[in-house]
Amino acid sequence: MSVKAKKHLGQHFLTDENIARKIVEGLSFEGYRNIMEVGPGMGVLTKYLLEKDQNIYLAEIDKESIEYLKNNYDKVSEETFVGDFLKQDFQFTNGEQIAIIGNFPYNISSQILFQIIDHYELIPEMVGMFQKEVAERTAAVPRTKDYGILSVLIQAYYDTSYLFTVHENVFNPPPKVKSGVIRITRNPKEGLAGNEVLFKQIVKAGFNQRRKKLSNALKILNIPEALKTHEFMDKRAEELSVADFISFTQLWKNNQ
Repeated sequence: MSVKAKKHLGQHFLTDENIARKIVEGLSFEGYRNIMEVGPGMGVLTKYLLEKDQNIYLAEIDKESIEYLKNNYDKVSEETFVGDFLKQDFQFTNGEQIAIIGNFPYNISSQILFQIIDHYELIPEMVGMFQKEVAERTAAVPRTKDYGILSVLIQAYYDTSYLFTVHENVFNPPPKVKSGVIRITRNPKEGLAGNEVLFKQIVKAGFNQRRKKLSNALKILNIPEALKTHEFMDKRAEELSVADFISFTQLWKNNQ
């Protein structure tokens, strides 16, 4: 018995064991006892996670996959499953740290990353496979076409590494694009405490009109008078580093 990949769930099952092992080995397994795998499918990563001395949780919404995993892995039970990752509040960890891993469904990949950012205080590390384009955006640097909202928001909380590229032919069914595996490791930058909401507003407004100078792109947020002549106002969002956005947010807050 196997699980039929479901298009509406964005399922593409990884079939290469060496790549599966490399993805799992991307985790450090240090500083946490809990690991959540998102979208385990038929368990190509799960089998290697279960070899570790960790508490393993599986975020899966496909009933067929859930039954397959329970029937094929002795350590997997009903209690192993925690439902939809995008709806997690992580209360079941009782405040303990939890790492995230997965061959992520491409149709919700950005939402997965934003969910991790929203719970960064609980998530020290993530290793995952995304559509190559999304993976590259998470690690992008200023003044490049890939640098944008996702790049800045992720890098404000995590150090990001692009690990390796995965070819289409190691999946069933093969996706139409290449994939990329990344690792992010929590490293909250100073200056964001209490300013997270404003920071996200500034970043999103700046990149939503990325061809415009910030003096125009940020008008929607009612720019403080003292910042209207700031040097950043003559720049576009893609020209600012993550540190620039953080320091600018602090200035904005102080002049409101």
